[in-house]
Amino acid sequence: MDNSFWAFVGLILFFVIIWYVRAPQKVGKTLDDRAVRIRQEIEEARELKEEAKQQLAEYQRRRREAEVEAQDILAAAKREAALMLEDAQRRNEEYITRRTAMAEAKIAQAETDAIAEVRASAVDLAVEAAAKILADRQSAEGGRFINESIAAVRKNLN
Repeated sequence: MDNSFWAFVGLILFFVIIWYVRAPQKVGKTLDDRAVRIRQEIEEARELKEEAKQQLAEYQRRRREAEVEAQDILAAAKREAALMLEDAQRRNEEYITRRTAMAEAKIAQAETDAIAEVRASAVDLAVEAAAKILADRQSAEGGRFINESIAAVRKNLN
């Protein structure tokens, strides 16, 4: 009995023990279970991939909608800015027109006041000149008559 015989007996004994504990069936079952688990993970990955595609499509749709909305908001802001600019220009023109009218009215009033002042001064000078001339020509008795006449002329002219 040499070593080869005992190695052969050990090998046979090893195969019997493996067959007795049903190792090939357990290994097969373990491999089958693992294959099932891998299939499930692959299916789950496919579902996740589909869900990711759907989310990507949804986000792209939302982005397009947001871009359109942003363009609408920008267009509305431009329209509003144009309207505000037109309104500001109109109000500015109205303000300038009012200020011009007020300035013209003040100028006209100043001209009227100046003319009235010049007339009053001219009347006063004319009255004084007439009084002086009449006073020089008349005597002391006529002076009272002249003073009354001058007062009447001043009253009528002013």
